[in-house]
Amino acid sequence: MARLVPLGALLGMLRFGLSAPDFPEDFLPPVPHNCPAECVYAADLLSCAGRGLQEVPAALPATATDLDLSHNALRRLRPGWLAPLSRLRALRLSHNELEALGRGVFTNASSLQLLDLSSNALRVLGRHDLDGLGALERLLLFNNRLARLDEHAFHGLGALSQLYLGCNELTAFSFDRLHGLGAAHLRTLDLSSNQLQRIPVAQLAMLPDFLKNGLYLHNNPLACDCRLYHLLQRWHQRGLGAVREFAREYVCLAFRVSTSRVRFLQHSRVFENCSAASAQDLEQPEEQLTVLAGQPLRLRCNTSAPATRVAWVSPEHELLLPPGSRDGSIQVLADGSLAIRKAQQQQHQGIFVCLAAGPHLHNQTHEYNVSVHQPRLEAKGFNTSYTTLLGCIVALVLVLLYLFMPPCRGCCRRHRCPRAPSPLQELSAQSSELSATPPEVPSRKASTHKHVVFLEPGRGGLNGRVQLAVAEDFDLCNPGTLQVKVSSGSASSTASEGPVVT
Repeated sequence: MARLVPLGALLGMLRFGLSAPDFPEDFLPPVPHNCPAECVYAADLLSCAGRGLQEVPAALPATATDLDLSHNALRRLRPGWLAPLSRLRALRLSHNELEALGRGVFTNASSLQLLDLSSNALRVLGRHDLDGLGALERLLLFNNRLARLDEHAFHGLGALSQLYLGCNELTAFSFDRLHGLGAAHLRTLDLSSNQLQRIPVAQLAMLPDFLKNGLYLHNNPLACDCRLYHLLQRWHQRGLGAVREFAREYVCLAFRVSTSRVRFLQHSRVFENCSAASAQDLEQPEEQLTVLAGQPLRLRCNTSAPATRVAWVSPEHELLLPPGSRDGSIQVLADGSLAIRKAQQQQHQGIFVCLAAGPHLHNQTHEYNVSVHQPRLEAKGFNTSYTTLLGCIVALVLVLLYLFMPPCRGCCRRHRCPRAPSPLQELSAQSSELSATPPEVPSRKASTHKHVVFLEPGRGGLNGRVQLAVAEDFDLCNPGTLQVKVSSGSASSTASEGPVVT
């Protein structure tokens, strides 16, 4: 009944045309807190783009994670203006009129991951302009008027992986120290469309391969240097993406005049007189290692000087620090070496890069190209190589038996020996000296398996040499019946013409 009273009173007031009572503020629909009138707020996204703002709105909602202030007329940023936005992950300030940043502008942006400052009027990047951005991963500074970078402009951006500095007025860049930026996470460095003329080739060659693949240097008035040409030509042949995709836009000045630009990756006649020997030692070749799946592997970071800090980058672009990888399959030992317990083809095949630093080292790298192969399953039977070897041995034994073993005595009795030509038969072919007609011996019957050899006196004088006469029925299987006569050349020696059996 108590619940029906308010309902009845409300119906009565409506019936008599009375106005409804005022509700407390708690019953009003919620509205975004601190939402500027010039901005649009949806969930955690705050867009103030294209409003013609000359100053950043003073009141911003603290729950915003993505703030868009692009396409305005902002000329300066107040120090500490991001203090209320502790959840901010992305900040877009492109297409404004910012000429400088200043110290403390991003002090309270420790969670910021994306910062877009492209298409502004920035001329110089100071040492402390980017302080407080330890979690920043992408920094867009292209299409400004940057002519100078402080030596430590990017110091403290340890998580930065993509840096875009294209379309500026830079004439120099420190590739060895990267202006305080570590190379462990960096994958993209865009320096295209600047005013770079002289590039230290040795510093380029020492960069790790994963950064070379994302280093964009096209559309710069580079000097036509033989070493630089051979280095970029090698990168092009290796298929590095930054060079392969923009090969037509790599130009150099042949005579230091803007009108003498040459697309030197397309027209190589300018470098016909260059010797490739000058660029052979620029890049250290990567070590090729092969391991069977399931076997352990250890990689050592070979440096030219002792290193105090060592880090590794896996083929999956994971930064490996002690104690090792996230899945536990890779360990980083105390001496800086890398230990893989059981090599797997999907996880451990590819290029491992060692990054070493120390008092006498700065980002020195060493690379290993690891290939993981599956073990071959051998058949249980004889191996093909063993069977081939066994066949060769058997064939050799048979050949030796055929050559050196004497024939059996019964073979020639059961089977007539073949009439193969022999030296004795060749002598019998000389009809002028040998006689093929044996004398008649009535008391003995000529055997069909025996042959008789007769001697004839030499007609021309043999001076004591042996003269043989071979009959057609000479038994080759029993050469003991060979008849030999020595001719002395005298008349008495010719008187004996009978058969002599030895």
